[in-house]
Amino acid sequence: MITFLGEKIMRNQTFNKAVLYCSLMPVIVLSAQVIAQSSSSRGFLGRGIYGDWRVKQQIKTESREWEAESILSFSRDSEGNITGQWISVWGVNELKDVKFEENKLSFTQVFRFGDNELIQNFMGTVEDGKLTGILSSDRGESKLEGQRSPRMPRAVGNWEMKFKIGDRDITTTLTVKAGKEGDLTAEWQSEWGEHKITDLQYERGKLTFKRESKFQDRQMESTFEGTIGRDNTITGVMKSEMGEVQVEGKLMGAALIGTWNLDIESERGPLKQRLRVNPDMSVLYGSTLIKKINLDGDKVSFKFVRTFGDREFETSFAGKVAESKLTGELTTSRGTRKITGTKVVSTFRRRRSE
Repeated sequence: MITFLGEKIMRNQTFNKAVLYCSLMPVIVLSAQVIAQSSSSRGFLGRGIYGDWRVKQQIKTESREWEAESILSFSRDSEGNITGQWISVWGVNELKDVKFEENKLSFTQVFRFGDNELIQNFMGTVEDGKLTGILSSDRGESKLEGQRSPRMPRAVGNWEMKFKIGDRDITTTLTVKAGKEGDLTAEWQSEWGEHKITDLQYERGKLTFKRESKFQDRQMESTFEGTIGRDNTITGVMKSEMGEVQVEGKLMGAALIGTWNLDIESERGPLKQRLRVNPDMSVLYGSTLIKKINLDGDKVSFKFVRTFGDREFETSFAGKVAESKLTGELTTSRGTRKITGTKVVSTFRRRRSE
């Protein structure tokens, strides 16, 4: 009787577990779907349109046809509304009525040439990192196509690395580069020995790699684990058979690296332009890519050449950077203009779900 009762209780418990499992399964599946959709939505809305897009515009006139490159840059204001800029060789234009819903993008832009004004309306889509659509005005229509500009990982750049071996202070340079596919490589430059960096990984502020070192006939392997801070510093530990060493790093050129809003003097008042200095010291002046900007102490300079038809026009800049201000002169074949720039300070807002 006791055995029968025990078996009955066990059967009831098994049955109840099965019922409970079957009852909860739809809830679990539905919850998983909701979480996945919510996560996907956050990721999409978090970066779906925000950032820079390098776009090409097909322009046709009665006399000729050509392709113009520009940058569309989208962000948010303090109230969370989408804002946009059209950045080209001619300067920066603020977009109006920017709307982005269910992959559909629309905005209005106004170009002013002296007393003339050109209003263009854009309607298009953004999918899989590509932007396509039509710009229309009273002068006709033109096709616009573009791709998202990849973000350069914060680990990229030249890092001055300092540590101690015994009583000796050592200073080396860690140079991190990003490939076209986003893969990272690095070099360890030191007057002591030969070094090779492998297994470089960077994710969410964490930087790790292996280092193979050769000192004359001796070889040694070590590993590094560190954190890159918002203040452009690295703190970490290098481990080897000799023990652990505390390492401190600082991004070289940090005072210049970032986005600058420029005011350029002209007879019609200040013109707006944007200068973006990447961690690898490449530059975007407006929509023009410059391979390298020169920084010597506080002195800044760069130069580039634009081609229009069969003619070339050289532009050069010389100035200095101090306390988040950039001042100098821009020289072209038309003369010299003064430039003042203010560095854009990024604010990092945590999402509600974090």
